[in-house]
Amino acid sequence: MDWMFTLSGFVVGAIVGLTGVGGGSLMTPLLVLVFGIHPATAVGTDLLYAAITKAGGTFVHAKKDHVDWRITRLLATGSIPAALLTIWALSFLPKQSDEVSHVISVSLGIALLLTAGAIIFRHKLQNHALAHADDSAHTQLRAPITIAVGALLGVLVTVSSVGAGALGVAVLFYLYPRLPTLRIIGSDLAHAVPLTLVAGLGHWLLGSIDWSLLGSLLLGSLPGIWLGSHASAKIPDRILRPILACMLLVIGGKLIAQ
Repeated sequence: MDWMFTLSGFVVGAIVGLTGVGGGSLMTPLLVLVFGIHPATAVGTDLLYAAITKAGGTFVHAKKDHVDWRITRLLATGSIPAALLTIWALSFLPKQSDEVSHVISVSLGIALLLTAGAIIFRHKLQNHALAHADDSAHTQLRAPITIAVGALLGVLVTVSSVGAGALGVAVLFYLYPRLPTLRIIGSDLAHAVPLTLVAGLGHWLLGSIDWSLLGSLLLGSLPGIWLGSHASAKIPDRILRPILACMLLVIGGKLIAQ
């Protein structure tokens, strides 16, 4: 196990604990841009890393009744088949090739830009949705739109490992503006576990998992998340989130341009 990967896992884990934003939006570009890991390996390894770390969070939220299982099922109805279809499509591309690297890098860049936008405009989206929460169209189309959003997240997460966190939460805030914040976060987290697990196992079948790397990241991230969660109350959210959004915009632009 490389201690630099463990240190990176600790830093990303701490940021996740501080901001609540999924580690994939930071971990995967870090592995690709800083350590030179092939994008397919970075995505596949990060997906299993996310499934393991988010399972613990889901257990806590579920015990506190912070999960709306109906929303989780609707999202999974779209995301799991989409993830399986995406893995099937990726299986036709040459493994570890330049084509795969380009597709994943561009998809990762787009996912990071969308995540940054979700962080910046989350409250505006929620306020707009609250103003139209009683519209019949908003309520009647909620379930099919949730399934469609799940399908989109399934493709995005499988290709880039990004999207199940901040992006999923932002969309749920818009679709279910009257739902308490903790239930939005808990429901999105509960959905992310089976999605990242299915996508991660799919990448394993494609040969895109580095098990030693996965162990090194987990060794650092678990204590990092614990420390970050305890320190989050001392650092204002209005300072952290804009900084994180700017970082994601820069990284996303670099991945798309390279």
